[in-house]
Amino acid sequence: MAAPRVVVVGGGYGGARVASLLDDVADVVLVEPKDAFVHASAALRAAVDPVWESRVFFGYDRLLERGHVVQQRVERATSSGVQLGDGTSLDADYLVLATGTSYPFPAKFIESDTGVARARLARMRDGLARAERVLVVGAGAVGLELVGELLDAYPHLAVTVVDQADDALTSEDYLPELRAAVRDQLDGRVQFLFGSRLGYLPPVDVGVHEPFVVDTEAGERVEAQMWFRCYGNLPASDYLAGVRNGLGEVRVDDTLALTGFPTVFAVGDITDVRESKRASAARDHAAVVAANIRALVEGGTPSAAYTPAPERIVLPLGRTGGASQVVDEAGAHRILGAEETSRIKGADLYSSAMAELFG
Repeated sequence: MAAPRVVVVGGGYGGARVASLLDDVADVVLVEPKDAFVHASAALRAAVDPVWESRVFFGYDRLLERGHVVQQRVERATSSGVQLGDGTSLDADYLVLATGTSYPFPAKFIESDTGVARARLARMRDGLARAERVLVVGAGAVGLELVGELLDAYPHLAVTVVDQADDALTSEDYLPELRAAVRDQLDGRVQFLFGSRLGYLPPVDVGVHEPFVVDTEAGERVEAQMWFRCYGNLPASDYLAGVRNGLGEVRVDDTLALTGFPTVFAVGDITDVRESKRASAARDHAAVVAANIRALVEGGTPSAAYTPAPERIVLPLGRTGGASQVVDEAGAHRILGAEETSRIKGADLYSSAMAELFG
């Protein structure tokens, strides 16, 4: 009897882990348009250091022993399978949606070809080496982490950060002490313009060296040679219909099955789970979904339930800087400084774990 087929749509943190966990019990087909896994947690380091490109792009050829990867884009998904960009279809006994979110370069890449993505990174680094002033729009975690990498690699840069909020890191439930720890490390090195949006976007693409002038709605003028847009996280769910909420996320129950569709599951940023969108959550989702599909394959009932972990953030500012907000064993929030943040993430950016997963 043939093994049931599990089609996993999206080969990011959640999708890759689901596929690997079910490889021994099902006919796994991982559908992903990119030719390599992109370790987004290290992408901002690769934006300033070419050595890190080898820790960002990992081929899928060693991820699965029995299953296989189809390099295609999914145009439409139903409860029984997917239609691919080349016009072919894949039937599925179980379907896992793991397409995540889109985000501006260089935190994420739209390029499916690794060679093209590397060339874009090289062009950007060449521009940064010649730049004197850089604009970063968005003072959330991604924007601040990018600022830290820029200052670490290009100490001569004058960096301006613009955000419509009144402070940095306002989108999640972060303590004032975390913001203070970050500001202590960046004040005097970065010009922060809070409380106003840009009146208009710069007339050049992100990451491209070309001088420009823009104004905030409050009348502040910014001159720079390069800029980066660090906001705009959007669920990649256009191939779905009827199961998304107003934000484009899919509705799931505590087993991470889509509401009303017991053989369709979702993991990662595409779900409507009330938590911050982060790689660690996607991997935790994957463990729950893999356990539930394994139970179904073996004739049982899905019983693994997902409970969001306490909110945390580990925010490197370059290789040796940063700050973190974590929850200790007693359930209390703690703020960690630069040394501990570097030890947890900043020095390695979890790249060793990705290298182990992809062989």
